Amino acid sequence: MRAIRVASAALLGSMTALTLAMPVAVAEGDGEHEPDRDITSFGFNVSPTTIAAGGRVSLSVNGCKKETKVSSGVFDTVTIHKGQSNASATVDWDAKPGAVYEVTFQCGHESGHTDLTIAGGRPDDPTHPPVHRGVKAGVGGTAGGFDLGQIGLGAALIAGSVGAAYHWSRRRSGEQGG
Repeated sequence: MRAIRVASAALLGSMTALTLAMPVAVAEGDGEHEPDRDITSFGFNVSPTTIAAGGRVSLSVNGCKKETKVSSGVFDTVTIHKGQSNASATVDWDAKPGAVYEVTFQCGHESGHTDLTIAGGRPDDPTHPPVHRGVKAGVGGTAGGFDLGQIGLGAALIAGSVGAAYHWSRRRSGEQGG
């Protein structure tokens, strides 16, 4: 009977520690992937987001009441005139396969950024067929982004909770048996 009380107290303590530690971990984020890193009053898009060198991308903007300049290190600067919402750009032939380039949309004094990935191979060029390297799978669920300090802090919180639960259950048992 006493083992059940100790086990349930330890479980309750560890669940409490995990519950209290979770908001900190969620609030910090991993900082690696932030889809809304540039919140603007206007919308913007590059399509497709992955393209081979020499390919054409569609650039679109909505909600910008001024002229929009779209620039990147992989194509010439494009102007989307006031009242228009679309333009296109040709990716440079010397763009490095696998590289990720930042595309900047400048509307007045406000700017937003998104990424453009260069795929392997070149369109309409049989001497450079596309190179398929498989799927980029990521880091495996929620384990990505944790560092050794966060893991150590979580382990210390759990150990402290289990130790406190054990201490209080032993103390209470000693008072009743005594």
